[in-house]
Amino acid sequence: MGEVATFKKGKSISKSDIVENGDLECIRYGELYTEYGEVISNIKSRTNLTAEKLILSIENDVLIPASGETQLDIATASCVLKNGVALGGDLNIIRSNCNGIFLSYYLNNKKKIDIAKLAQGNSVVHLYNSQLQTLKLEIPSLKEQQKIASYLNAQDDKIEAVQVQIEQTQVFKKGLLQQLFV
Repeated sequence: MGEVATFKKGKSISKSDIVENGDLECIRYGELYTEYGEVISNIKSRTNLTAEKLILSIENDVLIPASGETQLDIATASCVLKNGVALGGDLNIIRSNCNGIFLSYYLNNKKKIDIAKLAQGNSVVHLYNSQLQTLKLEIPSLKEQQKIASYLNAQDDKIEAVQVQIEQTQVFKKGLLQQLFV
């Protein structure tokens, strides 16, 4: 991957640095496991740390955790669709000319096992940019990447819409049951 990308590491943003109405959107590494999938368009956290002391995203950056509990868990990629988001410590940041959404799906699926094999450690597993640089990629043309990314993203949008519909139906059912058995 070193031929098609440059690599950075995020800067520390502690849990205590997160504030509800902060000036700057931010992503902490743990959120890759709990809040985000392959594509990050809506940022959940904010901070008042000054941007000059942080690493800020460039649209299309792909993030992979630098540490985690298991090798497979750590092999998780997410593409940030916004500029200027503060990127927390323990994040490997991949900047490339590839379509970031495509690269995120590709790394999470086709290359997940290969990435997991690169991770080292027992109780805490670590993954370094120097290891990610050695990853061999088979990347189609940018036009093909864009088609694939667009299709997969559309499928995720459909899945999300169905999940919302399920949640709304469950709330409706709960309301009916409360009215029936009061």
